[in-house]
Amino acid sequence: MPVDDELLNKVTWKIPNALALVGSRSGDEWNAMTTSWITQLSMDPVLIGIGVDNSAVTHRLITDGGSFTVNLWSADDTRVFVKFSKPATFDDMTLNGWAVTEGATGAPVFDGAIAYVDCEVQQRHDLGTHTLFIGEVVDAAIRDDEARSASMNDTRMKYGGVKRH
Repeated sequence: MPVDDELLNKVTWKIPNALALVGSRSGDEWNAMTTSWITQLSMDPVLIGIGVDNSAVTHRLITDGGSFTVNLWSADDTRVFVKFSKPATFDDMTLNGWAVTEGATGAPVFDGAIAYVDCEVQQRHDLGTHTLFIGEVVDAAIRDDEARSASMNDTRMKYGGVKRH
């Protein structure tokens, strides 16, 4: 018997997820998006996996650019995530008004991130509605070791379950 869509949503929304901004770039086009589908996949080499909707601008930029950044934000300042639910505007080294620098791979790193990893894509797997991009960490930094990273539980945001129509 199939599982009810509403029940699936409620259950999957209870899975603890980090919340971060994923930076992407291809040539002169820069973008960032809010994501909660992030995990470490390997220790040697250190690999990070992110799930990205196949129709997202970020998907195209990661595919074309071959890299991405994961920018962790403080749990005390989650309003930034609302600004990146749609494609970003890049202007004078800012994305939606938030300052960025060019990471080692060329993908954007947010100045306001408490920590980040910069990854070169090693693999990608089409999994239906989303693609799992697997990136090897080529650079990383912690800017505020005392801050707790934001998670979905720090916001009213929900993502996952079944596709809403």
